[in-house]
Amino acid sequence: MFGKKASVVRHVRNGKKEYAIMARILVVDDDDQVRTLLQHMLERLGHEVVAATNGNEALRLYKQAPTDMIFMDLIMPGKEGIETITDFRREFPDAKIVAMSGGGRMGPENYLDLAKKLGAQRTMSKPFTFGQVQEMVEKILEKK
Repeated sequence: MFGKKASVVRHVRNGKKEYAIMARILVVDDDDQVRTLLQHMLERLGHEVVAATNGNEALRLYKQAPTDMIFMDLIMPGKEGIETITDFRREFPDAKIVAMSGGGRMGPENYLDLAKKLGAQRTMSKPFTFGQVQEMVEKILEKK
């Protein structure tokens, strides 16, 4: 499955589009509970999940086997998310990144706003719901 791109199958049922999406997704968060929760949500949606606890580990794993998208926490020890997003943009400009944060500011700027300016396609505030995660995956993978 390594290196496999997302397989998006569209079905129309009762006039509504439905998506059966199978993807490899990298989850980057130093908080074990958040990382595990997000991993379980994504697996419940049928996706394969690769997990990292910091930016350095995320870059290493992505270099070994690129994923279809990335959920990136912004505040982590070591290499934090803002710096890691910048590195991904430089090394892997096509990487699909969702920045996530429980809040915080960097001077006058909100972390999620800054992440968007630096190249995250979407942002998601913590705490998040199953529905928000599902919607985020569908929106990112639809653009492939």
